[in-house]
Amino acid sequence: MLEEEYQERRQLPPHLRKPAPAEAPFEYSLRDARATDLPAVREIYNHYVANSTVTFDEDSMTLKEWKAKFAYLTKLGMPFIVAESPSGQLLGYALVTPWKQKRAYRFTVENSIYLGPAATGKGLGRVLLRELIERSKAAGLKEMIAVIADQGAEASIALHEQFGFEEIGRMGRVGFKFDRWLGTVLLQKSLK
Repeated sequence: MLEEEYQERRQLPPHLRKPAPAEAPFEYSLRDARATDLPAVREIYNHYVANSTVTFDEDSMTLKEWKAKFAYLTKLGMPFIVAESPSGQLLGYALVTPWKQKRAYRFTVENSIYLGPAATGKGLGRVLLRELIERSKAAGLKEMIAVIADQGAEASIALHEQFGFEEIGRMGRVGFKFDRWLGTVLLQKSLK
């Protein structure tokens, strides 16, 4: 008898084996982002820069760039929240940025939600979007825009539509990443 055959026979029959341990529940808490979160925020974001068309950025953001963005959003009073596991691991984040730099657009923001790879598919995006909308209302913001890639982002579009975002337009072939042209879908929600 071969060694590998012997090993297979040494296992207990399925009905006598101990059940596999249950997966630990997915737990997290939401809080305002802090400067100490920025290295983890950068890692989450840069994962998408390198591996997807969720963002059209082609170059990873540096910690210096994230610190500048954080300071700018803090100065403007814009919501920037993180989801943290009980062990302190950053699972994802959500933020809003001014839609345009002109003063006339000061009540209109664009949202961004990014999850760490281990946190996808567990409903965290929904929780972050709900909280981001509520905090944006509390901050006196009036309109929220979502700019979503037109390829491979059906789940993100569906999520936004569940929260009352309506498609307001599409732009084709406005980005070029991974040797292909990409477009965007624009959605908008009034924060009344």
